[in-house]
Amino acid sequence: MKRTTLRTSVFAAAAAAFVAFVAPAHAAEIVGLITKTEGNPFFVKMREGAQTKAQELGLELRTAAGKFDGDNDSQVAAIENLISAGAKGFAIVPSDSSAIVPTIKKARDAGLLVIVLDTPLDPMDAADATFATDNFKAGELIGTWAKDTLGDKAADAKIAFLDLAANQPTVDYLRDQGFMKGFGIDIKDPKRYGDEDDARICGHEMTGGAEDGGRTAMETLLQKCPDINVVYTINEPAAAGAYEALKALGKDDGSVLVTSIDGGCPGVANVKAGVIGATSQQYPLKMAAMAMEAIAKFAKDGTKPQVDPKLGFLDTGATLITDKPVKGVESITSEEGAKLCWG
Repeated sequence: MKRTTLRTSVFAAAAAAFVAFVAPAHAAEIVGLITKTEGNPFFVKMREGAQTKAQELGLELRTAAGKFDGDNDSQVAAIENLISAGAKGFAIVPSDSSAIVPTIKKARDAGLLVIVLDTPLDPMDAADATFATDNFKAGELIGTWAKDTLGDKAADAKIAFLDLAANQPTVDYLRDQGFMKGFGIDIKDPKRYGDEDDARICGHEMTGGAEDGGRTAMETLLQKCPDINVVYTINEPAAAGAYEALKALGKDDGSVLVTSIDGGCPGVANVKAGVIGATSQQYPLKMAAMAMEAIAKFAKDGTKPQVDPKLGFLDTGATLITDKPVKGVESITSEEGAKLCWG
């Protein structure tokens, strides 16, 4: 063999051995984050938390989202893609708490760790773990605040419910029913809304969790009940839309209490501006970062996260934000809330 050929062969063999040695150190584990939509500030912050933590842990994060709130098909496709890619696990905010369950099972059967964020599955134990705000408690906080703010007038309140979607995912009915409990309304079946017979309820309209949906829903309910004085909204974009509808009719004078849930920076600013009377703040960045840590640990040693056995999930917290506190309901100011949005 010629010397040049020998040198080339030795070099090639050494290079191959080097590549084989270093490749595993650079092969990042694939993880996923699937949200309901792309543009909602809540999910934007969630992606930020996941991306920062994934980069810190040396994970390759792949993100996906539905085209609209309730788009189960896009979430199914995203899960299928992660299974095919050999992902170690993913976190998901389900658009349809029940319809996604068979695909979640398929992923778990394939060995992926599945962590649900914010919106529990139905049944909740269809996932490996759930990291979420106690959405019922978050609703109860703003319902209690509204009732106590009205005092004796709560007995004759006219309440508009601006909900999420007709299929009533868990986050939707939990927040709605929590508000009702806090306000003192008999909630009947705790896993659905609309079956109540309390005369104070003007009706339920769907918003899709969006500002334009909130405005349309509010306009519809105002036609039915012009004397509405309390508004429950599924989230702060819906609350902003509801306020615009109220403002168009000259009802932006403080005579209508608008309540919401999320505690995002725009929402907290709207509390300070008087658009929203009170909101329950939650922490999506924290949820997503914790999920990435849990998947990384699972990939390393197979350990699955532990949740609160009583709740069935890991509660990431909820705090009432208002500049009009009421006795007996713990809260912080919009100034304090602005320092925490969205942790």
